[in-house]
Amino acid sequence: MTTFDDREHAFEAKYAHDSEMQFRAEARRNKLVGLWAAGLLGKSGDAADDYAMSVVSADFEEAGIEDVVRKVAGDLAGKASSEDVRAKMGELLAVAKAQLLAEF
Repeated sequence: MTTFDDREHAFEAKYAHDSEMQFRAEARRNKLVGLWAAGLLGKSGDAADDYAMSVVSADFEEAGIEDVVRKVAGDLAGKASSEDVRAKMGELLAVAKAQLLAEF
């Protein structure tokens, strides 16, 4: 292999790693948002965990965050607006990334 091939493989590996970490961070963020919303809904324990997993699953409906925002804001019906959910998602993405970095 040439140096160019080595660099190409290194860039491909970094891209794959970065993509996987972004996916994990977004899934973790969605779980944290689900747990936050579950608390607002008065859920705890297994019910909160189940709700959080339903929020994670909702993210697979379409690209972007709007599917999660719609689900959570709809479920919270008056307890938090779509803007509140988006703000919380932004806040919790940083928390999710920090948690993932602490695990590695």
